[in-house]
Parts: sequence; C-alpha cells; structure tokens
Amino acid sequence: MIKNKKKKSYTSAYALGQYISMSAHKARRVVDQIRGRSYEEALMILELMPYRGCYPIFKLVYSAAANASHNKGFKETNLVISKAEVNQGNTVKKLKPRARGRSYPIKRSTCHITIVLEDISFYQQYEEYLMYLKKPGCSNENINLTCYDTYSSGGLWDKK
Repeated sequence: MIKNKKKKSYTSAYALGQYISMSAHKARRVVDQIRGRSYEEALMILELMPYRGCYPIFKLVYSAAANASHNKGFKETNLVISKAEVNQGNTVKKLKPRARGRSYPIKRSTCHITIVLEDISFYQQYEEYLMYLKKPGCSNENINLTCYDTYSSGGLWDKK
C-alpha cells in the first residue's frame, strides 16, 4: 500500500477526534454550519446550537486552536476553520437480551472528525505586500521575479 506523504503546512494546525460515539450524519449537520467561519464565531455558534453533537465538536475546535497557539504560535483572532470533515467510523455491535431466550442486535455508530484551522494573517500580509508592489512609487529594481517554463526544456521533443 502506497501512502501519500503530507506536506508540512506552516499556516495551519489541526485536531483529530476518533471513535466519537455519534453517527456521521448527525455530526455533519453541525460541522456544515461552522466550516469556513472564524474561530471565535464557530465557538459562539457551537455553544448556542441545540444539538447533542455540538459538544464534542466544540472540544475539537478548542483543541485545534490550542494546538495552533501552542505549537505554531498563532493568534486565536486570526484563525479560520479551513477544513472540517466527518468520516464514518466503526460500528459497535452488542446484543440485548429479550424474552424467551432471544436477543436483539444494537448497533452503535461512531465517527472520526477532523478540524483544520488556518492562520489568515500570513495571507493578509502577502496581499498588503502585493498592494505595495503595485504602487507607482515602489522601486522594483531589487526584486528579481523570473518565470521559468517548466514544460519546455528546449530539447528535441518540444512541440510549441
């Protein structure tokens, strides 16, 4: 089995909750509401929603923000939920004893939730830098922007 290596992201931090005792469908209903929102706004939404699945997702978002601030040094005001996904986990199967020696199966579904927070201050600084470069008074002599064509090597098989 070939595994793809994940590239290190310098602008994001994540938290992964596995085997959460809730169906994936019910967790997706909550996660769809917070995807793409800021960290603080997502916490407010999760506190006020009436669903049972909000609490484990709230804990995951809070944990992802703690990872971002502790491991990467990001500020919590600049964090945005860039990716939030819910995958189906294992189903725990039990047997419930019934009358006359019979048993009924009980299926308890679980899910895996991944929350990725991204720091948008890097992108804001990059946009400010691009706006600075577009100003007419900006000197571009010391900046070397060279574009290389990666598809043409100038060799025999180049068909352009």
